Amino acid sequence: MQEENVQITTATALPMISTIEKTIIEAQANEMIRTCYDPEIPVNIQELGLIYGVTVDDVGVVTVRMTLTSPHCPAAQSLPIDVAKKVKTVKGVHEVNVDIVWEPPWNPSMMSEAAKLELGFF
Repeated sequence: MQEENVQITTATALPMISTIEKTIIEAQANEMIRTCYDPEIPVNIQELGLIYGVTVDDVGVVTVRMTLTSPHCPAAQSLPIDVAKKVKTVKGVHEVNVDIVWEPPWNPSMMSEAAKLELGFF
């Protein structure tokens, strides 16, 4: 499968941010991602294991690497946009790139213990 990308951009020439600011932005971006839910599953996408990584560059560009439960997921169009919009609300974020990746393929073992418990996997 081909990698997909959703991008939200706002600024032109951006000032450099410190390592501490990058760490804070990353933590806050992850918290915002925890407010995103697959509409068919009552667990946030972070706990589902759909987020493979969140990085912040030196000017506040956040890249979220994520997957979906399936390439045919009904939320394939809306979920990446929801992630991008919510991460964009974090102070200091100037641009958000959401990269949809299919490697490694998602499977239920990627869920957190809390998600497995919530969904009755034990």
